[in-house]
Amino acid sequence: MIILSELHYHPPAAFFATLAHADGLLLEAHEHYRKQTYRNRCLIKTAQGVQPLTVPVIDGNRAEKVSIAKIEIDYRQNWIHRHWRTLQTAYGNSPYFEYYADYLHDIYVGKPALLFDLNQQFLRLLLKCFRLTLPVHLTSEYHAHYSAQPSPAFPGPASTPSVVADQRDWLTPKTGAKPPEPDTPAALVRVRPYPQVFGPGFEPGLSVLDLLFSQGPAAGSFLQ
Repeated sequence: MIILSELHYHPPAAFFATLAHADGLLLEAHEHYRKQTYRNRCLIKTAQGVQPLTVPVIDGNRAEKVSIAKIEIDYRQNWIHRHWRTLQTAYGNSPYFEYYADYLHDIYVGKPALLFDLNQQFLRLLLKCFRLTLPVHLTSEYHAHYSAQPSPAFPGPASTPSVVADQRDWLTPKTGAKPPEPDTPAALVRVRPYPQVFGPGFEPGLSVLDLLFSQGPAAGSFLQ
């Protein structure tokens, strides 16, 4: 099964739990940008509770009329400093923050001009961290509906195209998230509770960074 998804900024751990059961990933590269989604934000847990980190984009009020691959990041705002300091404050004492910090920081200070490029760089890094070697392709055009159709971009056995499951926007930071379609990888996966830096209790829906900083190389074992 090939997962079709939008590209996120430090996505929830559930996204990687889905990929752990997938044969490939197809990234939506021709949609219009959508505000208040994981495309430019992630959720982390601090001493004050769950907090969103949002990447500002240029001309955000009109951004929803712009292709996702052309959305520019607004570096007039000092958001890199805020995000990095928040991550350091929240996770600096976690077991594996320093293990991954330099790799993440290098991407931040590289200042990619486009949100799509920033998210792709982080995705490639996170796939390596979780030792996920599945192929990743971009869509060649936009389709509003993509119901479990074969994709020639991912040839299966005997050149039979693999089936694509449309999981776009099944993960959302908004209340009342759209559930994934039944009998798809997204509907079957779970993130096993793990010890989080700030307790008590387990907070689901956090960025995969929370899991990575807590469990390091063992993080993949919590993706079910």
